[in-house]
Amino acid sequence: MALDEHIIVWNNCLRIIEQIIDPQKFDTWFKPLKPVSFKDSTITIEVPSDFFREYLEGAYLDVLKKTLKRVIGEGAKLVYKVNPVRTAPAMEFPAAEGTAPVNKPVSITTYVTGANPGPFVFPGLKKVSINPRLNPVYNFANLVAGQCNKMGITAGQSISSAPGDTPFNPLFLFGGPGLGKTHLAQAIGLEIKERFPDLIVLYVTGSEFKAQYMNATTVKNKLTDFLAFYSKIDVLIVDDIHDLVGPGSQNAFFTIFNHLHETGKQLILTSDRAPADLQNFEERLLSRMKWGLSIELQKPEYVTRLEMLKARAFREGVKIDEEVLIYLANRIKSNFRELEGTLISLIARATLGRQKITLELAETIAGQIVGEESKEISIDKVQTTVCEYFNISREMLLSKSRKRNIVQARQIAMYISRNMLNCSLTTIGTELGGKDHATVMHAISTVSDLMSTDKSFRKYVSDIEKMLQPVV
Repeated sequence: MALDEHIIVWNNCLRIIEQIIDPQKFDTWFKPLKPVSFKDSTITIEVPSDFFREYLEGAYLDVLKKTLKRVIGEGAKLVYKVNPVRTAPAMEFPAAEGTAPVNKPVSITTYVTGANPGPFVFPGLKKVSINPRLNPVYNFANLVAGQCNKMGITAGQSISSAPGDTPFNPLFLFGGPGLGKTHLAQAIGLEIKERFPDLIVLYVTGSEFKAQYMNATTVKNKLTDFLAFYSKIDVLIVDDIHDLVGPGSQNAFFTIFNHLHETGKQLILTSDRAPADLQNFEERLLSRMKWGLSIELQKPEYVTRLEMLKARAFREGVKIDEEVLIYLANRIKSNFRELEGTLISLIARATLGRQKITLELAETIAGQIVGEESKEISIDKVQTTVCEYFNISREMLLSKSRKRNIVQARQIAMYISRNMLNCSLTTIGTELGGKDHATVMHAISTVSDLMSTDKSFRKYVSDIEKMLQPVV
């Protein structure tokens, strides 16, 4: 009986689906499907072609998801097995997690263009459909968890279960490019829409918000409509908030932020730097960004990089030898985006050139994407080099010593970590003996001033920077 479990499960699914869709479409799209296996709440079905799989995903994904959940229960998963016409290995694709979410229409008070709001001007009510602008691919299921993002995922899942009703409001995610800020922010939005369909969720970038504001100021009373629009949002996600420069747009966002926060709505912000490091921002707005929880996403560690590669290869339906994935995980350490880009380029080259994915091909592609392999510069490397140059120990550098030569070395390490690595002030302070934000800022300013006035000091910094440069 156990050997036929996949057939029994799939037949139970078919009986339900047959009652839902048109008989002719059922015969066309569901009768050709064959159950292959059933294990750990995952059923694998064989489809005649990749086109067949794509059509099922587009037309019947919701039907499949609801049916599987009813037959198998919570945690049910579907995997497609595609057997190509040519004598090639079968490809397996996981079913999509869901379709793009939609918001219910909302009523927004608007004024006739050119009218002056007053006691004799009656605003109109306008029904507006707000596109959440969330990419269904950016869900929690496709987000590989590791030490680099564990805290962010935990906080995000907590927010998803009670948006606006946790201490994490706003949630401020920051870190370098390609570390998954956008993916995590959108995953939270998607999960909220899944759990609370009636909530209005909106994803917008800082530059888009600024453009909307500037457009609103060009037409009389349009700014009122702009503010009324944003007042209807239950979950506002602003990506790359550092692009929101300019007093006007910041003032508008300050007003919207206050309104949403005071009415228990959720705010999620992302940036390439910590709130304390944002330049040209109003102090009152910065203080509000610090109200909730700020989390720095780090570079992915080896285990997380390898798991991400395996997950993405599975999503692409391609089987890749373990040694190739291990090589890529060891070779590309900077961020998820570069890692994924290299993998997709590798798959594309192999597919278009009808080549097998080999270690040699992976080495070629990696060299073209990220350049020749070199020793990566890190805060640890900066500290080691500074200690070597000034002939002091690591313990002395990280100590609280106020000796002039130690303080000078410590300040140079902070300056180079900021200048060459673009690390946040918080990270630099933590890595250099637990110094606070103000100390790091003072050190960077001091080094910058001395370099412009002291030739010998400028040579110290220049020599250390040259020592850190990779040998070509």
